[in-house]
Amino acid sequence: MAILIIDDEPGLRRSLAAHLEDMEYAVVEAANGREGVEALLANPTGLEAAVVDLNMPVMDGYAFIRHAVAVAPELPLIVLSGVGIVEDALKAMRMGAWDFITKPLHNLDIIDLTLSRALERARLLRENRLKHEELEELVRNRTHELEETRRQVMQRLSRAAEYKDNETGRHVIRVGRISRLLGQAMGMDETACELLGDCAPLHDVGKIGIPDDILLKPGPLTEAETKVMRQHCLYGCEILGPLDSMDEARRVCSDPKLVRALEGNKQLRLARLLALCHHERWDGSGYPFGLAGQEIPLEARIVSVVDVYDALCSDRPYKKAMPPQEAARLLRDGAGTQFDPAVVAAFFAHETEVLAIRRRWSD
Repeated sequence: MAILIIDDEPGLRRSLAAHLEDMEYAVVEAANGREGVEALLANPTGLEAAVVDLNMPVMDGYAFIRHAVAVAPELPLIVLSGVGIVEDALKAMRMGAWDFITKPLHNLDIIDLTLSRALERARLLRENRLKHEELEELVRNRTHELEETRRQVMQRLSRAAEYKDNETGRHVIRVGRISRLLGQAMGMDETACELLGDCAPLHDVGKIGIPDDILLKPGPLTEAETKVMRQHCLYGCEILGPLDSMDEARRVCSDPKLVRALEGNKQLRLARLLALCHHERWDGSGYPFGLAGQEIPLEARIVSVVDVYDALCSDRPYKKAMPPQEAARLLRDGAGTQFDPAVVAAFFAHETEVLAIRRRWSD
């Protein structure tokens, strides 16, 4: 580490350099601001401080200070100012200089005092910055840990529900991955797509509340059983709903608008909406609310397509998997009635990637 001395008076420059060398500092000399900038750029982290004159040819001290503040903002800058021009020194300090010394220098001890004070301040600022960076890194790590924990809790909750009729639990993984893919295809931004991918696996969490003799029944459901089965949308929303009370959860889940307006964690808010609305149909004949078209949240329209396609292609205790091409045909046939046509078009535009995800996360 060295002290940079910038002055156009060779005698003064050499005198300062000799004194600082006697004090066991390394010294770099420059005859004007331009040479000072070159020395700084050549070794921006190798200088401890700079002592700079203001009035010099080629490039003055003000110009050097501007460059130094931009390149090395933590570098202590000490101005050499002639007697009677203190205003110039104050101007330099407003630009970023740390201190000033007046010429002529009758006692070199003043340079020692000023320099040691500046270096001590620089040390404290550097330690402060490092501590601040450590704290920021700690906060980032803790925030990441909390987000990861929350994500894992949500994934494990979705897996718990899925185990009721799919022992591998990989259906919910595929739904999340494919939903994220289609979200991108529908023009959602990266943050929204990531959120959708995290929340989509929770769409069927309400299955936890459906009796096994209905959920796993191998044959057609009766009208009464169908009514119970359809309750899984409300159950899912309520499981993910406000913790104040079950009554409050039921009240919120009685209206998609209330779910949308509910403040709090954005992941839970979207997960509630997906659990509640993933069986709504484009033509308005779905459940539980009979929403139609754009009334259905886009994310739920996406999950509806993905969920039906992947469920058709998957084995269940009560059915065998359908060939992917047959499931794709049913999606195409359902565009404009059961499904949003734009989402179905996005599915077929990215069918190769969809099949790759299914292979990667096969049961």
